[in-house]
Amino acid sequence: MQRTRVAILFGFGLCLAAAGRQGAGPDAPTSGPPNQPLVLTAALDDRAITPGTAKYLERAMELADDRQAECLVIVLDTPGGLLTSTRALTRRILASQVPVVVYVAPSGGRAASAGLFLTLAAHVAAMAPGTTIGAAHPVQLDALPIRPETERPTENNDGRNQGDDDSPAGRRPLEEKIVNDTVAWARALAELRERNAEWAVEAVRRSASITAPKAVEEGVVELLADDLEHLLAEIDGREVVTSHGPAVLNTDDAEIHRVPVWWGERVLMVISEPNVAFLLLLFGFYGILFELYSPNWGASGTLGAICIVLAMFGLAVLPVDSLGLALIVIALGLMVAEVFVTSYGVLSLAGGACLVVGAVMLIDDPGRFARVSLTIAVPVAVATVVITLLLIGGVIRSHRAGPRTGGEGMIGKTARVVGDFGPRGDAFQGTVAVHGERWRAVSRHPLKANESCRVAGRDGLTLTVEPPPDSS
Repeated sequence: MQRTRVAILFGFGLCLAAAGRQGAGPDAPTSGPPNQPLVLTAALDDRAITPGTAKYLERAMELADDRQAECLVIVLDTPGGLLTSTRALTRRILASQVPVVVYVAPSGGRAASAGLFLTLAAHVAAMAPGTTIGAAHPVQLDALPIRPETERPTENNDGRNQGDDDSPAGRRPLEEKIVNDTVAWARALAELRERNAEWAVEAVRRSASITAPKAVEEGVVELLADDLEHLLAEIDGREVVTSHGPAVLNTDDAEIHRVPVWWGERVLMVISEPNVAFLLLLFGFYGILFELYSPNWGASGTLGAICIVLAMFGLAVLPVDSLGLALIVIALGLMVAEVFVTSYGVLSLAGGACLVVGAVMLIDDPGRFARVSLTIAVPVAVATVVITLLLIGGVIRSHRAGPRTGGEGMIGKTARVVGDFGPRGDAFQGTVAVHGERWRAVSRHPLKANESCRVAGRDGLTLTVEPPPDSS
């Protein structure tokens, strides 16, 4: 039975590994009508740019290349995303053989932060009415906010303006490097696609954001489209330059296929979220730790192993800081050591502090868009410390308490004499009732019927009793 469970867990891990590397989902389109242009669409419905969503979009681009589609339309609605995933996607868009069209939709959607860079990298950029684009300033650095230049103090001590592009006073050197690198990236993409590079710089430096009509007017995107059919009609006959040279879009009366998100990518999208990966790691630790206190391998250990496999798979695609992960491992080790070392809670408190710091440092993202939230890390650390201390308290109380069962558990109990004790050698013998049972008993003192006595010892089926301490 145990081998079967291990085999199931191993097979489950292999399935997850295959899920992350699968080229196409089982329900992806395989063929289209002959002599009819094919357009593929992939939608990010209010999803962040994470390793999971990046794999989905990369698969869609690979499928578009294999199917020789006219274009791939990415229907974009995102609040932002990880820097590493965004850079990987922009590189893939720039290297795509098939034109990539980024369409910010539906109405009410936005291409914020990382979404701006995907839009700038696209061969054609369009927006639906009621959408916005911009706000691409780096969010945070080392858990401290990076403020846009418009939020900085306006003057130095010598009266010079700190908000000018050439005088980024007040910034830390590392912060300045991140901002300048992001600015150069946005400018390079905009100039490559002949879009408004100056506004792209403003979107990064000052978190500028504009509406769809204004974006068309400013030259940030090419056109405004009410829906997908309107978009395809507008871009029909447009010439773009791909990695294989110029191409003319033929999207009139094209067949539209949506690339679905299959179950492996959905699992990856969920477990690659830093908060989920962090919680899975802790739940796996709890499950296995609880199983160690059980005589046999059961459900808690199996679930704990599954949680750890999922957590490791999620962390494998995230930019994990090795120091943060080491602090979490040290924290869990301190919690376990509390069971074996009498530290009066010091190890548990130190483990809780390491757990919070390690959770904050776990994801190494310069933009700090994806990270373990303090609103999750702190309550989990406090709960872990409390559970550990309660567990230790229960262990201490169980050690201090005397035996409760067996012959040793009867010592010190009060018994009732059944009939007078009679002499036997140098002692007296009779019968007592204790715990609802009748026992043969011996005593050095004569005892009368219905008197109370105390059990002082046991020898096989014979109890040694004595008068209670307050008896004369």
